[in-house]
Amino acid sequence: MSGLIVTNPPRAHAEDVDALGGYGVATVHEGMGRTGSLGPGFRPVQQDVRIAGTAVTALCWPGDNLMIHAAVEQCREGDILVVTTTSPSTDGMFGDLFATALQYRGVRGLIIDAGVRDTADLRAMGFPVWSRAVCAQGTVKATAGSVNVPVVLGGQVVRPGDVIVADDDGVVCVPRERSGTAVKAAEARTAKEDASRAAFAEGQLGLDRYGLRETLVRLGVRYQAYDEHERDGSPS
Repeated sequence: MSGLIVTNPPRAHAEDVDALGGYGVATVHEGMGRTGSLGPGFRPVQQDVRIAGTAVTALCWPGDNLMIHAAVEQCREGDILVVTTTSPSTDGMFGDLFATALQYRGVRGLIIDAGVRDTADLRAMGFPVWSRAVCAQGTVKATAGSVNVPVVLGGQVVRPGDVIVADDDGVVCVPRERSGTAVKAAEARTAKEDASRAAFAEGQLGLDRYGLRETLVRLGVRYQAYDEHERDGSPS
């Protein structure tokens, strides 16, 4: 699907996007049944930053950032730019000039399945980025790609208008039609974790709270005193 720019795709509701941003990647991922994660390859160039926004997608050729320029025009306030390439690339396709243009349009950050550069400037600007690589290698602007079409990053399909949540733990995608359900699931997950945290702070063990002693028994795990273990000559 090359040479196509889709305009004005549907977007998830802004209130759902902002709510999901308050929960973070791990909670949203767990709340959705451990789905939506883009995997461990997308690392932030900054720390202690969490964002959420609606995806504007760009499909580029490796070493060519022409379609990022085209995607900037399609971005609006509250979006996150999501970029991938037609084959693996680590070239530095994005830097502080792109970030300046996106900040003007109210874009909240970048997820890119390729390389970025000018990372010190990006941090100083406060423009959040998650990338596969950091690389000074430059790019050309010569080959047609597409904007606002479904793309795949880390095995996860990201469609324009889907919700992207990103923090120090990585990146998760929530399908736009499931954003309201995901908010409720994240809320329930947070309440469950808060209750467990309070119990652990009072000394309760996960073995008891989660009923894991029965699991150990079912798996044939047994307890043995150290002296008996040594006397039996059992392997450590």
